[in-house]
Amino acid sequence: QTAKIMRKYELKNNLISFNKYNSFNKIPKIIKNLNAGKSLALVSDAGMPSICDPGEDLIKQARSNGVPVICIPGPCAAITALVTSGLPSSKFIFEGFLPKKPSERREILLTISRNENTTIMFESPHRLKKLLYELKEYCGGDREIRVSRELTKKFEQHIGDNIYEVIDFFKEKEVIGEITVVINGINKSNNNSAFDSFEIKKDLNDLTKAGLTLSAASKYLAKKNNLPKSTIYNMQ
Repeated sequence: QTAKIMRKYELKNNLISFNKYNSFNKIPKIIKNLNAGKSLALVSDAGMPSICDPGEDLIKQARSNGVPVICIPGPCAAITALVTSGLPSSKFIFEGFLPKKPSERREILLTISRNENTTIMFESPHRLKKLLYELKEYCGGDREIRVSRELTKKFEQHIGDNIYEVIDFFKEKEVIGEITVVINGINKSNNNSAFDSFEIKKDLNDLTKAGLTLSAASKYLAKKNNLPKSTIYNMQ
């Protein structure tokens, strides 16, 4: 896309490919040119450079070498999705793409489930359905959510009021396009109960994996948390 713009306006500058696969080798060469007094514009075909983008590493190196950096604001999917969602926007957390490693992913999903502020995430189309089911498990299906796709493009679309609705919308559909997910924070009045429910279920799974029977683990956690044994038993 950048090459098309350069051709349209007859710009003859040198165009260098810069991505996560070649950034390690390209950054030293770019810094060398900058230190020699040359100028560089970091552009992106989609979104704002350095947001979930190797431009972050280049900017760090440039600043550490005393190279001045300025930003010309442009489209950013995270902020665009937040504004169109109608969800609270005075405080929010941007998680980018969630990690693939299960333990790291569970930790962030737990944090999202407990967070009182709005959370923004990116997700690939082929992993969106998995993410939605994970959010239902951790946050409950009634949590407010908006899924935005193809922002600022011809087929821009915004889906959902809650997680149940979004899951139902995509159930029989092929997900395509660039995806941004915005999810509301937890209601303060429900905060403690949400923590307890998840932690008890996690403890129950850990105890049964360690060799305790479901009945024995439920009895132990019931006494520990002052809850009926049947309530915990049915969490499995």
